[in-house]
Amino acid sequence: MPGSGPVEALRGVTFAMQRGELLAVMGPSGAGKTTLCLALCALVPHSTGGTFGGNVVVQSRNTRSTLPAEMSAHVGVVFQDPESQLFTTIVEDEVAFALESQGLPREEIGRRVDWALERVRMTEHRHRNPAYLSGGQKQRVAIAAAIAPRPELLVLDEPTASLDPVGAQEVIQVLADLRRDLDSSVLVVTHDAELAGDFADRLLLLKEGHIGYDGPPAQAFQDPALLAEYAIRPPALAELSAWLTEHGRPARFHTFEQASEALSRPLTTAD
Repeated sequence: MPGSGPVEALRGVTFAMQRGELLAVMGPSGAGKTTLCLALCALVPHSTGGTFGGNVVVQSRNTRSTLPAEMSAHVGVVFQDPESQLFTTIVEDEVAFALESQGLPREEIGRRVDWALERVRMTEHRHRNPAYLSGGQKQRVAIAAAIAPRPELLVLDEPTASLDPVGAQEVIQVLADLRRDLDSSVLVVTHDAELAGDFADRLLLLKEGHIGYDGPPAQAFQDPALLAEYAIRPPALAELSAWLTEHGRPARFHTFEQASEALSRPLTTAD
């Protein structure tokens, strides 16, 4: 609007992550989720411009004084559209590119490329042109390229949003494997409550640049009013659990394992 001042994408956002923690970030469009991702890898402020306040520190590196090229060795980023990140004509070259930019020895590059492709289940496609891969396969190559430098933090901005159900499931399975195998911290922005509920240790809810919730996903997914405020549809299991509880048959669960255990027993009527 004419005469209006600059809009703050993030305001008063403060949080810390532990090594090995998986943090899910959810919220409506325009909440500041992508800006947060760009700030973590130093693209904000060095590449985007604009006004920047506060500090973003990853493993003692302040993004104010660390350029994106240097930060890329410590923060791996995967964006929503894999095609926007892939620019070589051979899969293994794509994964090796960041390692070559760091000047690593050829033998070490080969070991890391093998490791990353194995982790995302793309070893058999290493000599293919990424242009001829499916959407899910392209995203898995992008993830391989992001984890090959062994970053302390892996950031994924809506990694399944542009994929069909098959491709999304491929990526979700890779994330499940990485959750088990990596010691990196992982921040994933998603609209998929099932993904957040299944894998995240912690959930941040963003709205208009503010954090409105920072806590266990299961607790948030049992609060219909909170989810409605942030335009989030709860996971199907959380909806079932809430419905049973509301109808006098308490059965609290948010994972398939918990649901299987709870529903294998006779449901009791609440007092």
